[in-house]
Amino acid sequence: MRRRTVIGALLGALALSLATTGCSTADEDRAGIVVTTNILGDITQRIAGDQAEVTVLMGAGTDPHSFGISARQAAGIESAALLVYNGLGLEEGVLRHVEAAAGSGTPTLEVGAEIDPLPYTSDAMAGEPDPHFWTDPQRVATATERIADRIIEDVPGVDADRIRENSAAYLAEVGELDAWMTDEFASLPAERRALVTNHHVFGYLADRYGFTVIGAVIPSGTTLASPSASDLESLAGAIREAGVPAIFVEAQQPDRLAQVLAEETGLQVDVVPLFSESLSAPGEGAETYLDLMRSNTRAIVAGLR
Repeated sequence: MRRRTVIGALLGALALSLATTGCSTADEDRAGIVVTTNILGDITQRIAGDQAEVTVLMGAGTDPHSFGISARQAAGIESAALLVYNGLGLEEGVLRHVEAAAGSGTPTLEVGAEIDPLPYTSDAMAGEPDPHFWTDPQRVATATERIADRIIEDVPGVDADRIRENSAAYLAEVGELDAWMTDEFASLPAERRALVTNHHVFGYLADRYGFTVIGAVIPSGTTLASPSASDLESLAGAIREAGVPAIFVEAQQPDRLAQVLAEETGLQVDVVPLFSESLSAPGEGAETYLDLMRSNTRAIVAGLR
């Protein structure tokens, strides 16, 4: 009886040792940072510098709402030392893979949940958190700090001092961007600070810089929705009432509905492209987050002046 007890104890100790070793090996095998969107990817690369490899899932011009990942990308997520994603419902086709990776032990950071998210301004989505926080540089500054902290905490082998230096340098650039945007938008009188967009994507910019969101061609926070005829008719009326001179659309998405809406108003309304949810390909003017925000600011000021 005693012999069986000893054998059982040894087997139990062996099983525990194997389980512990397996977990340790799995943790040691994790390497690099995987980021879902290219906007967050650019920010994360600036923070990580040469201290960690950063893999960005979404290429230039990608719609984050409709993006789906490959089996190879899914495997890369689960072996990452840190997975950074926007969250708040933005990456609709990626969420189940993020949840699976988190369930398998991959450290994850939902950046949108860390930046004091705002609710959508649209009545149709009242109470739902708006994921498009990057249109407010102050929230990007907060995101930068959170990402830096998690890189130091979760990514093995990084020099914490270098990460903090990179983060501080980038925060200074984001602060300069915020000051420049404030000055640029100051040239617009209050009655001209009215936004109509392709879908609800600039709520944070409106809140930060004193704009009013009149409405969106697609009355939703996702490009996967579609408007009804009554939606377009109602928005056309709001545009006429507010005297809005421009409709801002995603540069990398079709603008047919916006053109129809502009005609429906019976006014001279320009359709102006912006880079709202994705960086551009090289040479198109929005290759980095900072470039994207400068490009959009100039386009908004020119369109509403």
